[in-house]
Parts: sequence; C-alpha cells; structure tokens
Amino acid sequence: MDLALSATASAHDADLRAAAFECSIEPTLLFDPHADVILDANPAACSLLGYDRALLRQTKVSALQPGQLPALIVFTQAVLDKGAYWTDALTPRHATGQNLRIEYAGCVVPHDGRTLMLLTMSDLDARRRRYVDAAAEDHMRSGIATWQRVERVFQDIERENQLILRAAGEGIYGVNAEGNTTFVNPAAERMLGWTAEELVGKEIHPIVHHTHHDGRHYPDHDCPIYAAFRDGAVHQVDGEVFWRKDGSPVWVEYTSTPIRDRGVVVGAVVVFRDVSQRREADEKLHAALAEVDRLRERLELENAYLQEEIRIETNPRGIIGQSEAIQKTLRQVKLVAPTSAAVMITGESGTGKELIARAIHEASSRSDRPLIRVNCAAIPRELFESEFFGHVRGAFTGATRDRIGRFELADGGTLFLDEVGEIPLELQGKLLRVLQEGNFERVGEERTRTVDVRLIAATNRDLKQEVQRGRFREDLYFRLNVFPIESVPLRERREDIPLLAQHFLSSESKALKSDLRLSEGDARRLARYDWPGNVRELQNVIERAAILAQNGRLRIDLPDASGSQSSAGSARVKADARPTVMTAAELRDHERANIVAALEACAGKVFGPGGAAEMLDMKPTTLASRIKALGIVGRQRPVYPSSSTARDRGAP
Repeated sequence: MDLALSATASAHDADLRAAAFECSIEPTLLFDPHADVILDANPAACSLLGYDRALLRQTKVSALQPGQLPALIVFTQAVLDKGAYWTDALTPRHATGQNLRIEYAGCVVPHDGRTLMLLTMSDLDARRRRYVDAAAEDHMRSGIATWQRVERVFQDIERENQLILRAAGEGIYGVNAEGNTTFVNPAAERMLGWTAEELVGKEIHPIVHHTHHDGRHYPDHDCPIYAAFRDGAVHQVDGEVFWRKDGSPVWVEYTSTPIRDRGVVVGAVVVFRDVSQRREADEKLHAALAEVDRLRERLELENAYLQEEIRIETNPRGIIGQSEAIQKTLRQVKLVAPTSAAVMITGESGTGKELIARAIHEASSRSDRPLIRVNCAAIPRELFESEFFGHVRGAFTGATRDRIGRFELADGGTLFLDEVGEIPLELQGKLLRVLQEGNFERVGEERTRTVDVRLIAATNRDLKQEVQRGRFREDLYFRLNVFPIESVPLRERREDIPLLAQHFLSSESKALKSDLRLSEGDARRLARYDWPGNVRELQNVIERAAILAQNGRLRIDLPDASGSQSSAGSARVKADARPTVMTAAELRDHERANIVAALEACAGKVFGPGGAAEMLDMKPTTLASRIKALGIVGRQRPVYPSSSTARDRGAP
C-alpha cells in the first residue's frame, strides 16, 4: 500500500515538473551536451526560435549557433565545471535566418546516470527595452545607485570573460595596434613557458615569433599576426613555430583576428594550438611513403632490367667444357666467389666472360640480389655518369624524372662492367671513389648515397698497355685487378668444341622442333677451325646450320682462308685438309681485312639492318670495340647509340 502511494506521488511530481516546464514563460531547452542533441523544448523556446517542437528535437544545439562552436564549447565546459553558468556571447539563428541576441543560463541536470543540461534563454533586446524603461524610472528615483549598478554589471561581464579565457584549451593572447601584448590566457602560458606578467605590455613578436623554424630571421613586417591589425583581415596560418622560454620551438597553427572599436582596428586576438605531434606524425608518414616509392621504383627498375636481360640473353647459363683451361677457370670461380674481392676477367670477344661473371655471382652470398650488367662500350660518353650513378629531375636537358643508376640498382648485389676499358678517363676517378668509399651522388643532387656493391670487370684490351699510354688510371687498374681470371679463346681448348656445338644444336633443335644430330665429321671440321669469334661465332654457325639443314643433315658453312663462307660441298671435299696455321699478327690482319671489307660493302654503316654488324653476324657493340682496337680509320666510324637503343638492336 505504501509503495503504491509512493509511486503515485512520484508520478504526480513528474507531471508537476513537466507542467512547470511547459508553462514556463522563459524559453527553455533540455539537451545532452555530450551527444549535442536537443531532448526537448518548451513552447516559449519554440516561439523565440521560430521552430516547431518536433523540428527542434531533431536539431543539434551547435546547429542553432553556426560558426560559434568554440564559444559554445567554452560555455558548456563552464556549466559542467561550475554546475551553473550563463553567457550572452552566443547568438542563435532564428528560423528566418536572423541572428538573435540571447542570454543563455545553463545548469546541470543529472538523470538516470546521464549529465544533461537545462538552458534558459533570455531575449536581450526585450530585456534591454525593459532595462531602458526601468532605468528611466530608477534615474528619476535613485540617481547615483543606477550608475553603481551599471558599474557592477560591467565588472561582472569582465569577470565572466576572464573565466571564459581561462577555461579555453587553446592558447589565446591579444596585441594592440602597436604590437604590445594586452592579455595572455593560462593555456598560452603553459604552451610557451612565459607567464602573463612577463609578456603583457611587451612587444610579443621579438619574444616568441622572431625566427623561422630553419633559423631565418622573421621580420615583424612579414608577421601575419601584425598584418591582422594593419589590413583588418583574418589570417590563418599553419606550419610555423613559436619559441618557448627555454629556446625550443613549438609547431603551431594559429588564427589572427582583428579587433575593432567603432569601426577602427585597434589590435588583434591570436588563437593558437600546438601541432608538434601531428607534424611529427605527418613527417614520419611522408618519410615512410617516400621510402615505399623509392623501393617501388627500385623494384620496377630491377624488374625491367631483368626482363631485358632475359630478352637479350643468348648464352647458356652454365660454363660447358672439360678442358684443363675450363677446369682451371671453374676452380678460380670457386675460390673467389665467397669473397667480396673485385675480379678482372680478360679475354677475346665471344669467349664467355659474362658467363664467368654470372657463375661468380651465383656462387656468392649475393646471389639473392641481382647481377646488374653494364656494357661500357654501348654508353654515350656524355651519359656515363648518369648511367652509373643516376640523376635527378632537371639535372640536364631531357631529365624529366629521377632515375636510379646502375650502382644503386646493384646495391647488395654484383655489378658487371663489360668492356671496362671503354670508360672515359675523366669518369674513372669517380668510379674509383665509389669502389673505395662506397659513396656517390646522383647527377644534379648533393645528397651522398651509400651502396654495397661487388664489382666484376671484363675487357678484351690489354689494360697494362692502356695504363702506360695514359688511357686508363693505374690506381683504378690495380683496384679492379685484385683477382684476375683469363677467359681462354676457343682455339686453345678445341676438345670443348664438340660439347659446345652439341649443346647449341640441342637448343636449336628444341626451338625448330626437329631432331638434328652432330656427326663425327662435323665435329672434326668444327674442331679444326680456329674460331676467331670464339664461342659466339660457334653458336652462330650452329644456329645457321640448323636453319639450313635438309633431311636431318646439317649444313655447316665455315669461312675459308679468304674469309668467305664455303659451301657445304667444298667443305666436305676439304674436310680432311690440314688447316692453314696463322700467327697472331696474321690472324689480326685477317680480322682487320674482313671488317674493312664489310664496312666497304655497307658504306661504313655499322648498326641496324644492312649494317656491317649484321653482315659479320656480330653484336654491334662488339664490332665497334674491334674497329677501335684494330685502329681502323678513314672510314665511317660507328656512332654509339643510347643504352636503350643499343638494347633494342641486340647490344648487351
């Protein structure tokens, strides 16, 4: 019975409070400050704001004060902190779009574990009219008491403004038209380390804003804070620093807003926040993205390079042969591969110097990184440095983007410099520096980069003679020639010729889908030939023989003593004839005469269809090297193409 009476009484009290809320002549809103949701509004509030009740219940409190969120937050925090608070700094917007001059009085309403807020709104215009009427009446009756009351009102306003400034979480300070500080709130004191007493009355720019983050002087005539009371505009700035009392910088974003008195700008108020952590996070993110871009670019270049290598690669991956010369080479490879020593591979063109380099790389601890190959004879003189070390955008005409050089591409792996004797003398010093220090700079960039590269060089020149003639640096020669390996010409290991020929024939048989075999007579003929073009020439002869084969029989055409191709018939007639033995000088003269004849037949053209390289069945860059080595002059010399053009034409 008592419980029933108590429940009835509680319900009666709730109805009474609801009736009081509904009938109050003061416009009142009930809202949740944490969710920014209006829970209810009495009829007086609906009338004042011009909205019906259902619409207000769907409206956020912040939406009634567009552009005034900071002031609303300050007021709300003051109410929650003090339990009750008031302000006339907020101007809600009427449904017609007109801003209302309102005084808010707020108090905390605990309910069911939630902290709600009850807002009472007073129309300041209506109050002012009442005040005018009352003031006139009071003036007639009380005189001086009216002025005292007015003074107290202004004192209250000043006190409440100070409370708002102290409650704000952002740094706030004011300056007058002379740049002197007029006030500083506690948040600004905490962020800057200066007290208000140390700043107020002093020019603040030389104290906290005197220098850019990079140490450059910041003149006060360039300061956006001062500009606010000079041009009367609001200035919003991000990415500058204020300086703390201890001399350390704090990254800030700030807004400098002019203060006007009767239309005249008399100063500015500055609101700022510390964004150091956000900026540090942004810098780390940018650095991470830059590293991702760098790695992506490197992987793309490595992929493109390796795809190109696969496309142009014609030699077998393994070293084939049973001769003592090959066994010696394999022993040398096994010895030097586990080390990081530089290797110099010497030998005639076509003897398989690149195969030896690949064998060293694949047997080393760097085999999981790429072997980057550079044909020094195919690079234009003016592009050597860019090819080796890379360049940045705008370093020279045509440099439209950053480019990674071959040294950087080979970082952690092996760099194979083929025809190393072709490197210009002026670049050899830079190459020596990279080998000694592991440092280099891209063309057009001052940043020093570090690489870990194992170097293998190859040449068909006598670099000792080149050093004596002043064409090759002696210190670079000794730096490259740590572990020399000689690639023996094919004529000095004739027992390997049948094995190589059968290997090439097996590859061609698979490509042509035919069953071709090498006869003993063919093997003897191949073994008797001197092979001035070495393994590369043997491969070309076998490929041509497979193409010309009829009825399963190979047509092996070998050059006769005059350098022309012999027919299959004449080759068989002379199969058992003793080959002419030539001295090294005669062999050189024979090769020179053959190249001269090809150049004359092609009107001096070396590269491309119909060129001497195609006629001689040689790579264009190899022919260019032989022309230079043999001292052929008086005819059109080859023009070295760019590296990309050389690759398109079949250059290594």
